[in-house]
Amino acid sequence: MTRGKLKLAFIENDKARKLTYNKRKKSLVKKVDEITTLCGVDACAIIYGPYDPQPEIWPSPSGVEKVLSKFKTAPEFDQSRRMVNQESFLQQRISKGKNQLQKQRRDNREKETTMLMFQCLNAGKVVQNDFSIAGLNDLAWMIDQNLKKIGRKLESGHSNNTIHPNQSEVQPLPFMDLSLTNGNGDETVSLPIGNDDDNLEDEFWRNLQP
Repeated sequence: MTRGKLKLAFIENDKARKLTYNKRKKSLVKKVDEITTLCGVDACAIIYGPYDPQPEIWPSPSGVEKVLSKFKTAPEFDQSRRMVNQESFLQQRISKGKNQLQKQRRDNREKETTMLMFQCLNAGKVVQNDFSIAGLNDLAWMIDQNLKKIGRKLESGHSNNTIHPNQSEVQPLPFMDLSLTNGNGDETVSLPIGNDDDNLEDEFWRNLQP
């Protein structure tokens, strides 16, 4: 059975907090011991806790002094190159989370637009009456990308098989007329599909901005 993701938050219950502290402390000391043995690096640990009269020290007071002395004699740049405190660590996690969220939004938007594209192709028309201009631009970009993929596949197949010249590539329509309801009635909007303009792609990603 897989363990659920740990929620990083202060443990309010005193008994549970003490139990977690002792468990994590042993695990931390064990990890430091392992990395020094397996990788041959110098490391030490000093743990101050509310449940111990004296700090937990590993491997020994002299061992800690040796590692700290080596650290202090290193150039200042090397000392701070990978040093993080709680604030910088949280900032890194927040930044990583934002990037993951943005990527997920892009993936979701692309999947939604792809599904809508096939729905429109099956129905022969735009299936949503409340479509915005931004949504139509996304749909046009997605159609354009799929037409290009089909063209590349046909060109690749043409190199291995005999295909009629007119079938060697897709000739997309330069424009597609889509009906859009904006609250004031039906308005016909012409969208460029199948051209080499990158504006559609720029609009697609711009629409994902929160």
